[in-house]
Amino acid sequence: MKDERTEQRFALCIENKDCEDLEKRKVYQILLDEAAAKEGYLRVVDESGEDYLYPDSYFILVKLPRKAEDALLMASS
Repeated sequence: MKDERTEQRFALCIENKDCEDLEKRKVYQILLDEAAAKEGYLRVVDESGEDYLYPDSYFILVKLPRKAEDALLMASS
C-alpha cells in the first residue's frame, strides 16, 4: 500500500500575474494531475478547499518537514 504522504506535494507561489486569487510567497498544496502537468499546469488547492489549474511556472515545488506538511494539511481540512 502506498504511503499517502508520497502523494502530498506542496509548492511556493512565486508569480500571480492575472491570478489575483494566488498570493506570492505562500505555500499551496498541489494535487497530482498528470494530464495538467503535460500541458504545463499544476492543480492547486486554494483557501476554499477547491482545486484549480495554474501555470506551473508560477510555483516552485518544495519538500517540507513532516510536521510542516501535517500542519498545512490540518489547516486545510
